[in-house]
Amino acid sequence: MTTTVPDNEFFRHALSYARERADKPFKHTFFSGEALFVGLNTLKPGQIQAVHVHEENDKIYFVLAGWGEFTVGEEVRTCGPGTLIIAPAGVPHGVKNSGSSPLTFLMVMSPPPGGRS
Repeated sequence: MTTTVPDNEFFRHALSYARERADKPFKHTFFSGEALFVGLNTLKPGQIQAVHVHEENDKIYFVLAGWGEFTVGEEVRTCGPGTLIIAPAGVPHGVKNSGSSPLTFLMVMSPPPGGRS
């Protein structure tokens, strides 16, 4: 049997942090260390994170809720809950919420944006 554990320093219920912003995608940072960055992103329908590239950072997206178009390299796929998207360093990637409800996903990057401390 699974028990819901209240949030603390080590355990979080990710979707309870999801919010929407009218002006741009919402971002929440769960962890930023020397080797790893973990955040939550929520995009309203129609919002995008433009295709961009991190030359020295690997990035992983994990969709928690909603549907969106994820671009990695030349490939574009519509992805929903449970989908893991991998964007290695140097490969262009981006996201568009093409659905009718919020798109929420975890984003993991290594090393963190801006490099190691």
